[in-house]
Amino acid sequence: MSRWEPDARGRLEAAALDLYGEHGYDNTTVAEIAERAGLTERTYFRHFADKREVLFAGAGDLQDQLVTGVLDAPESAPPIDAVALALQAAAPRFDQRSVQVAQRHAVISVNPELQERELIKLAWLAAALADALRRRGVREPAASLAAEAGIAVFKIAFERWLTERSRRGLAACIRDCFGELKLVTAGG
Repeated sequence: MSRWEPDARGRLEAAALDLYGEHGYDNTTVAEIAERAGLTERTYFRHFADKREVLFAGAGDLQDQLVTGVLDAPESAPPIDAVALALQAAAPRFDQRSVQVAQRHAVISVNPELQERELIKLAWLAAALADALRRRGVREPAASLAAEAGIAVFKIAFERWLTERSRRGLAACIRDCFGELKLVTAGG
C-alpha cells in the first residue's frame, strides 16, 4: 500500500487490530502498525496519541451519539427508557463493524491495561448520559442511577451480542437486557 492511499486512520485501525490479534498487544509496536498500514510512524501519531488509543478511537463519537439519543428521546420517556433508546439507537454502529468489534474485544479482554482504559471509557459514557438526563430535568440521584444502570445493561448486552452475533443485532440484546432489568427491579 502506498502511504498516499485514502483513509489512513481506518488503515491504521485495521492494521493494529490484525497485529494485536497475531502477536498480542504487548508484542506489537507503533512502527509495525504503521508499516502494515503502509504509512509512517509520524502519520500514526497524527491520528493517535499512543498505541492503545487506536482501540478507543470512536469513543467521542459514541458519547455524542448517546447524549443526542437521550436528549432526543420523547419527553414522556422515564430516565431509564431514554437511556435504553439512546443505547439501542447506537447499536447499528456496532452491528456494521461486528468483525472489528469482536477483534477489538478479544484484544482488550486479555490485557489488564486495556481493560482499565475500557472501564474508564464506560465511566465517561455513564457521566455523559447522567449529564444529558440532568439536562432533561431529571434530578439526582435518578440521573446517575439511570445512566450507571444503562451502562451496566449495555456491558451485559454487548457480551451476549458477541456470543450471538450471527443471529441477533445488538439493539435486540440491549432491549432484552433492559427488559430483564425491569423484571429484576420490579420486586416480588
